[in-house]
Amino acid sequence: MSSLLKDIYSPAFYNGFADILIKTVPSFNKKRFIEKIYQEGFEEKELKERMKHTTAVLHEFLPIDYPQAILLIEKTINALRKAGYGEALEFIFFPDYIATYGLEHYEKSVKALEFVTQFITCEFAVRPFILQYGDRMLQQMLAWSLHKSEKVRRLASEGSRPRLPWAMAIPFLKKDPAPILPILENLKQDPSESVRRSVANSLNDIAKDNPAVVIAIAAKWKGISKETDAIIKHGSRTLLKQGSKEMLQHYGLDSTHVAFSDFKILTPKVRTGDSLEFSFAIRNKDAQPQTIRLEYGVHYLKQNGTLSKKVFKISEKTYAPGEQVKISRKQSFRLITTRVFYPGKHQLSVIINGEEYPAKAFELI
Repeated sequence: MSSLLKDIYSPAFYNGFADILIKTVPSFNKKRFIEKIYQEGFEEKELKERMKHTTAVLHEFLPIDYPQAILLIEKTINALRKAGYGEALEFIFFPDYIATYGLEHYEKSVKALEFVTQFITCEFAVRPFILQYGDRMLQQMLAWSLHKSEKVRRLASEGSRPRLPWAMAIPFLKKDPAPILPILENLKQDPSESVRRSVANSLNDIAKDNPAVVIAIAAKWKGISKETDAIIKHGSRTLLKQGSKEMLQHYGLDSTHVAFSDFKILTPKVRTGDSLEFSFAIRNKDAQPQTIRLEYGVHYLKQNGTLSKKVFKISEKTYAPGEQVKISRKQSFRLITTRVFYPGKHQLSVIINGEEYPAKAFELI
């Protein structure tokens, strides 16, 4: 049986971590620490609960004075590095410690975030500081965008995302992303791929609330470099899936010269757990090569009887003049934790360069 993600907080982890704390925290009591960790109810705790619990227990063994506690955390991280520990999810309680106990210690916490994120990402921990300190914190993140460490530069972009998944939202940045645009400008040609990907993800977040901002950035950044073009492409993925005319025009995606034919649902009845099969044909009617983006939309039946569309990409490539191809695809209806399937009439549509063609129905049984 495969282990659960929460089991990264294992006896072996805590024993090894406690052995480091013996070296870095004065009067540290390993036996008492382990007992506190494994108090009643630990086994029932999920991953985040175990992380928060570890934060709280660690707090009991560090000085009450926050600046002193941070010094010992930095000392502990240096000792972990020396002992061969690398960046690992288990250590996310270090950033959580800063967010939980350091919100009223701005200067000390900013320095701690900069240090700790080079060991384990502080993208979640920085967000309470943005909410509390606003422009002051964002100015710090702008400075971080020029830092020598790529992990600190990534913190600047990832931590300031308006809609960072699994993290608290930043409502004022969802409303107006202008304060973070200088950060993205500084990082648009960053040598680190992980930083550039973070910039793209931030753009995609912005596009969900302020599409015109991303469309303008795409026009401004176009052709600067292949890396910047890749950022724009990844950052505009939501707009492309939504069929944004401006974004489609940016990429020269026009369905006028594409012939669409022979659309068939090959499995009009699909059992839950099996796959829907469908096919269609396209032809480039133009006398010039043409880039064609192919997608399909599954219009899932919801519990209340309405349909909810999710778009899936097939391909985006250049077709020669007159070139014709037949496309066949399968869409799985295997049970997954993130979606509930309801039996009944669903629909499937084909989308070519942003234009959605009439959907065909199929039945999930």
